[in-house]
Amino acid sequence: MFRLAVLVIGACVLRGQTSQSPQELLKQAIASHQAGKLDEAIRDYRAFLDMYPGVVQVRSNLGAALAAQGQYQEAIFEYKRALRIAPDPQVSLNLARAYYKAAQFPSAIEQLQIVRKSMPADLQTVQLLADCYLRTGEYKKVIELLEPQRHADPNDSAIAYMLGTALVRDGQAAEGQLIINQILKDGDSAEGRLLIGTTKLGVNEFAGARVDLQRAVELNPRLPDAHAYYGLSLLGTGDQEGARKAFQQELEINPNNFDANLRIGFMLRQDQEARAALPYLTRALDVRPGDFGVRFQIALVELELGQVEKSQTELESLVKEAPNFSEAHVTLATVYYREKRKTDGDRERAIAERLRAAEQAAEPAQKAVP
Repeated sequence: MFRLAVLVIGACVLRGQTSQSPQELLKQAIASHQAGKLDEAIRDYRAFLDMYPGVVQVRSNLGAALAAQGQYQEAIFEYKRALRIAPDPQVSLNLARAYYKAAQFPSAIEQLQIVRKSMPADLQTVQLLADCYLRTGEYKKVIELLEPQRHADPNDSAIAYMLGTALVRDGQAAEGQLIINQILKDGDSAEGRLLIGTTKLGVNEFAGARVDLQRAVELNPRLPDAHAYYGLSLLGTGDQEGARKAFQQELEINPNNFDANLRIGFMLRQDQEARAALPYLTRALDVRPGDFGVRFQIALVELELGQVEKSQTELESLVKEAPNFSEAHVTLATVYYREKRKTDGDRERAIAERLRAAEQAAEPAQKAVP
């Protein structure tokens, strides 16, 4: 599990300890690490690194021990220090894992792309990168990444599941159905039901989706994303309280689920519990940085909390980056009117009215498309 760095170092006396050579201290740290005695391992790794800070593998081992304790930010710090000493694909992969576990998916993606350049055939790297893209809603990148892997190994269930999920969420229902059929050929499964349910959600077939997604959570109550999508189906059929409960159950399994955080934040804001909503919305934005919908909800919360300047800044950024976001223009107009900036408010309201008129004009044409 851990590589013991081979060093030729003279014996020395460690402060606060009995006489012990660096080699003995390192062996002791690794033994503690492998035995799960993480506090002792971290202590001994740090004592060793106080004397020899440039040993990359030992610093990486320290990062691994910290990550195993859930101290992801400290682990990230140690892995980055190791990489500054010397580039190492395995350390970069460990750093990516730490970012992933800390729900810092964009940073994880950046590191995994570096790893792939030196380890292009490493399946673990490909799967982790695909999962990061899946969690950040970049479904086309998941498909591009995994389709060659599926052709190479059609029986790999993990790849089939991630690829099928990406296809379904990308709106490619027919292609996704082929993967669903593959998963279901061995019998009913939570994964298969989740894919069928999300396919139905994609075409607003909420009642049918509810049946399949309820079955998914019955078959595997710990299946990631299942409770979140079940909650969306409950919302679609008018069961607000059931949906809220499902979203909470999802967050007990996966605190970083995007939809569950966003929906609970939205519900709390609607219930005029703006302060309680903010942590959920912030977590959703951490998972998908820059998401326009989440940023708009946060701007509304800030406005409700009386943080008018912060709300205005966010809304001005939104309408600049997403000029067709009519609701953002409406809310920004409201902010300007509060600040007695009638000219600016009138301008934003006029933009919103033009956008809404264009949307209404497009509706008949959209309905006419077979």
